[in-house]
Amino acid sequence: MVFCLENEEPRLPLRSAMVHLQASEVQQLLHNKFVVILGDSIQRAVYKDLVLLLQRDSLLTAAQLKAKGELSFEQDQLVAGGQLGELHNGTQYREVRQFCSGSGHHLVRFYFLTRVYSEYLEGVLEELTYGPAPDLVIINSCLWDLSRYGRCSMESYRENLERVFVRMDQVLPDSCLLVWNMAMPLGERVTGGFLLPEMLHFLTQLQPLAGSLRRDVVEGNFYSATLAGDHCFDVLDLHFHFRHAVQHRHRDGVHWDQHAHRHLSHLLLTHVADAWGVELPKHDYPSGQPFPPHEFFNYNSTEDFSMSSHLGCGPGVNFVPGPLPPPVPGPIPHGQHRGPVVHRGMPRCAPNSPYHVPRIGGPCRQRLRHSDRLIHTNKLDRQPPAHSGTWPG
Repeated sequence: MVFCLENEEPRLPLRSAMVHLQASEVQQLLHNKFVVILGDSIQRAVYKDLVLLLQRDSLLTAAQLKAKGELSFEQDQLVAGGQLGELHNGTQYREVRQFCSGSGHHLVRFYFLTRVYSEYLEGVLEELTYGPAPDLVIINSCLWDLSRYGRCSMESYRENLERVFVRMDQVLPDSCLLVWNMAMPLGERVTGGFLLPEMLHFLTQLQPLAGSLRRDVVEGNFYSATLAGDHCFDVLDLHFHFRHAVQHRHRDGVHWDQHAHRHLSHLLLTHVADAWGVELPKHDYPSGQPFPPHEFFNYNSTEDFSMSSHLGCGPGVNFVPGPLPPPVPGPIPHGQHRGPVVHRGMPRCAPNSPYHVPRIGGPCRQRLRHSDRLIHTNKLDRQPPAHSGTWPG
């Protein structure tokens, strides 16, 4: 895969390279927490940036972002797959990584997924059932699902989304927060390693087919966000947040640089802190707020987020989704803490966004937000919660 920036001209590091949260603050936020991250190479970079931020205030290098399946990364350990097996770009590729801090107070695990729901995912859920209970689950799977599983991939993706949300609802404990990361915007030319050689040829030579995959991502994001909301899971709309940050996307049209991933970590941790009822410290930087929109987001009206107006993203055009898949038969999931789908920190969607669509189906089951559950549990147990809601000092 190619990891060259779309703009090859030399650039000075952005002022946005300054981190929002210091490593010590992230350590405190995730103190005694077990974090599980599931997904493709984008989510692996999410895992790597979090592992690095738990140790020191620095950014990932280009080599660290590009590497896959290495035996060790920043004191973590390759548990299965990767270089312990065979490195390839097939749908059976596996990679399981784990980081445990020297203090023993932070545990982060990553599972590489090539499909949102499969027998392999069932095995992962079984591990989570009989092993330590996760406190935070971060998950996304989209590009592999839509590009590697035949002509009916969208229908299968929608059905598998319903299955995975039902199973997560059944398996995860009430105390666990699940965040669905929506897929990030693709570039005009897509050459990621997840593509088959023959498909890669068509996408690089024929622009309409590349546009088709970008449209599929928008449609897939709509279904995933809607179904996550129906199951009362949290959603982080990365497609919206990064729609104008195209200068931080690599030339392969899929992956992103270290500045983008640090910004992503900030968005994610801010979302998690809000869900847990933790008030994050506010830093007064002399140069202004980190990741200022006028620097990080360089709006390009010719590209926008690589979608044309007829996709429902332009003025006066409405996105019309197809029907959602029927619910997967099975036992009624037990109650969980998650509240309705939320997009904290920035507006939920842009005007005429394809995601600003009334929810299809019945109302969301009523569940306590995670912060409300903490308060409720505290009253019952008459013990101080793990987080008081504020930071010392």
